[in-house]
Amino acid sequence: MLPENERIIVDVLRQIIAENLPAYCREKISYNVPFFFGYKGICIVWPATIPKGGIKEGVLLGFWHGNKLKDADNYLEHGTNKQVFYKIFLTPEEIDEQAIKKLLLEAIRLDESFSKQFLNRLKNLC
Repeated sequence: MLPENERIIVDVLRQIIAENLPAYCREKISYNVPFFFGYKGICIVWPATIPKGGIKEGVLLGFWHGNKLKDADNYLEHGTNKQVFYKIFLTPEEIDEQAIKKLLLEAIRLDESFSKQFLNRLKNLC
C-alpha cells in the first residue's frame, strides 16, 4: 500500500498516460509498478515506496527510450542510466500535464517507428 501522496501522484500520472496512449498500447503491472508499452517499452511510473526503483522519495516517471527523445524543453533528468530519462515528482502540484503529453507524443512516435523498422527488416529478409 502506497502512502497517500505517492498514490495520488501515481493515479494522476497513470490517468494522463492512459488518456494519451494509442489503442495498441497497454499497461502492465510488474513489481507492483505500472509499465506502459507498445511495440517496446514507452514509460514507467515508479513510487519510491516500491523497492529497487532507485529513488528515495516521490514518484519517478521514466521514459524507456528517453535518450532518443528530443525533449526540447529539457524536462527530463538524465541521471546515470544511459537510456531511461526521467522526472521525479514529490507533490501532485509539480505535475505539468502539458509537458508530459508532449513527451508522450514524442515517445509514441518513436515507438511507432520501432514497428516500421521491424517491418522493413522483415521485408529485406524476404
